[in-house]
Amino acid sequence: MNQGPGAQNNAPVRTVASGEKVKLRGTIVDRDADTFVVRDDQGNETTVLLTDRADVKSNGGFLRRGQNYDVTNLLRGLVVQVEGRGNTAGQLEASKIRFDKNDLKVARSIETRVTPVEGRLTTVEAQNRTLSGQVDELNEVSKTMRTDIDQNNQNILATDTRVTATNDRISALDDYDVADQATVLFKVNSAVLTPEAKTSLDELAQKALSTKGFVIEVAGFTDTTGSTQKNRLLSQRRADAVVQYLQENYDIPLRRMITPFGYGEAKAAADNTTREGREQNRRVEVKILTSRGITQTVGSTIHQ
Repeated sequence: MNQGPGAQNNAPVRTVASGEKVKLRGTIVDRDADTFVVRDDQGNETTVLLTDRADVKSNGGFLRRGQNYDVTNLLRGLVVQVEGRGNTAGQLEASKIRFDKNDLKVARSIETRVTPVEGRLTTVEAQNRTLSGQVDELNEVSKTMRTDIDQNNQNILATDTRVTATNDRISALDDYDVADQATVLFKVNSAVLTPEAKTSLDELAQKALSTKGFVIEVAGFTDTTGSTQKNRLLSQRRADAVVQYLQENYDIPLRRMITPFGYGEAKAAADNTTREGREQNRRVEVKILTSRGITQTVGSTIHQ
């Protein structure tokens, strides 16, 4: 029986027979580079394998087709419909994945306020029970937020206090280390990578490719020049430019990059009232994250 990344609690694990055609609906409760775990309404968990053939789209409306999305948008807390067939490992190999755009807004809101990745705590039973409880709390927050969005999308900010309280508890379970990081700077009103920025990304990409079990976090920022909305869009374009460069030049799979996010003028690194400070704030921060559990396992093997 394949346990997959979701095998960290006592929820029933569903094994899909090889070749069996399956269609299921549920909430993503765990995610790693190549798979994610869906928990259905009966509490059963199914491990879904991602391949380049998976068709990922939002649900379409009346006379409208759904929008294509890459697999980096398949976040914890997202309600999905998955179709595919079982493989020899007992996983569901996805061919079609659909979700509502409002549910994606909920998952993104949670993900940007929580430590980007949760380590899979598989070595200590007590830690497993704690992590399972935190995932359940996260699901409850997600359901509450979806109700608020249906009433009025703008009211999603009203749930920040509840989300932050849950995030603080989940952050204590962070099991990932920053293996390396780089900050690349941009010119005024530009999302074009400079030669210096490319050099920094080259060095970081080479380090990532030699690191076991890595994921990459990308966050874009601006100075305070211009409107808030313009700065949010510009910071997102800068983050996307970094992801595109790493993918095109080093063939880093998109599933290994956490959904790039533009924070606009928020989280300033320096004083925006000075020229030098504004230059430092026109940036993208890139981090290589590695599982502490994996590095500890490797260290133990070396010492034996």
